[in-house]
Amino acid sequence: MSNPASGDPTSSPAAAPSQAEQSTSARIGAVLFRNRSWLPVPFLLVALLAPSHPSWYNWLVGFVLIVIGEMVRLAGVSAAGTVTRRRSRDVQRLVNYGVFAWVRNPLYVGNFLIWMGFVVISGVLWFLPVAIVIFAIEYTLIVAYEEGVLESIFGAEYLAYKQTTPRWLPRPPKHREEGPHNWKEAWRSEISTFLQYGALIVVFAVKQKIWWA
Repeated sequence: MSNPASGDPTSSPAAAPSQAEQSTSARIGAVLFRNRSWLPVPFLLVALLAPSHPSWYNWLVGFVLIVIGEMVRLAGVSAAGTVTRRRSRDVQRLVNYGVFAWVRNPLYVGNFLIWMGFVVISGVLWFLPVAIVIFAIEYTLIVAYEEGVLESIFGAEYLAYKQTTPRWLPRPPKHREEGPHNWKEAWRSEISTFLQYGALIVVFAVKQKIWWA
């Protein structure tokens, strides 16, 4: 889930599904949610296989997008904990502080910036608007499912949170909420992600060298 953090173990993950969780978009989103780790693969294949001639400007802009995206991800994981990686309805506490006070889905916002950054680095710029549209559709469906689950579990508390916090575009909160952050755990949990970034950068560098040879 993109919002929960570990907390009160007495919360029940078996809450009755809300109407939002039972909607068609949420049902489709549930399937995408369970397979979300594989969603970027087709985009990366296009970016890797399509002919291109990226410049240093592509690398600079792409790198900046990746860094900003990862900073957003780290802020989200540090607040919500590694439970954000789980594929279950086992949610104990609603996180509404830190980056979650700015935007309801910071991990997906971060992911979006990161993958768009890699598309920019690839130099396959004609694919960028296509990737933006498809990612927007996929993430909107996934979030429809996640928000339906959170509404099922937290009810009015989550609905109130939705009223004050935007889904995608960050906005400074009117009221500052305090809560714990575990930056050490966040960095540790992202190690495999950093290794993936490094591998992709090497692959794109090799592709560029081949095309410029």
